[in-house]
Amino acid sequence: MLNQNNISTNTKILCIIGHPISHSMSPLMHNIALKDLKLDYVYIAFDVIPDNLKQALEGIKALNIRGINVTIPYKEKVIRYLDFLDPIAQKIGAVNTIKLKDGLFFGRNTDAEGAIQALSNSGINSSGLDVLLLGSGGAAKAVSYGLIQNINKLTILNRTEHKAKELADKLKKESRSQIDAKKLNETTLTNAIKEADLLINATPIGMYPSHHESIISRDMLHKDLAVFDLIYNPLETQLIKDAKTLGCKTLNGLDMLINQGALAFEWWTNKKPNTILMKKKVIETLSEK
Repeated sequence: MLNQNNISTNTKILCIIGHPISHSMSPLMHNIALKDLKLDYVYIAFDVIPDNLKQALEGIKALNIRGINVTIPYKEKVIRYLDFLDPIAQKIGAVNTIKLKDGLFFGRNTDAEGAIQALSNSGINSSGLDVLLLGSGGAAKAVSYGLIQNINKLTILNRTEHKAKELADKLKKESRSQIDAKKLNETTLTNAIKEADLLINATPIGMYPSHHESIISRDMLHKDLAVFDLIYNPLETQLIKDAKTLGCKTLNGLDMLINQGALAFEWWTNKKPNTILMKKKVIETLSEK
């Protein structure tokens, strides 16, 4: 819990923008890390409706808010409002972290590195695997970019087919891996899962408060499949629960959240946060829910 008695006229502000934003654990984990390091910052959340994105960013710049995390649905849309874009973020086509310096917005993407770290730390070696990616939004773009150099094949399924194909065409320029894109429906999903070694859910289906929903029925899964659900709220989505009953290796989005957040935190403050403390705070909060 933030101690408001410590806020002064010198306190610097960090924030997250998205819509909706009530599911976000970023304020909890960043504020506990800031308190641990005794840094004079506060991290808050702004629920920005789509029509107000431009005005919100103008206000953030005018108020000299030092760092911004970006979540659904703005990871791609914010790019047009940035002054400078990191080359990797430009290739990915999505930004999840912004830094305000000298009145200018600098954008980068820490999702890709955060996701790859999470997979590696969980013991999932993606090298040579056939990967099925569900979704083609900002998170999907980051994770796929981080994976494509080492995997054998990437299949992208999305309900809007042309967006999946756009992502596939972009990734083909960066990798020699086999990359395919199709419309997400029951037939393509059933066939793709049969061939997949690693399934990545980069859609919001299954996120709190719709945590009883799953994009995949349990009978589609198989025991040799590793399942990475980028959702972290709840910690155990219906997809993860179903996969565990079959003995699949599973990974939720918590470690990716912590990793990408730590990279952003260090970029903003030049200090390394205590990631163990950040993770513990998120788990405690989600467990209470």
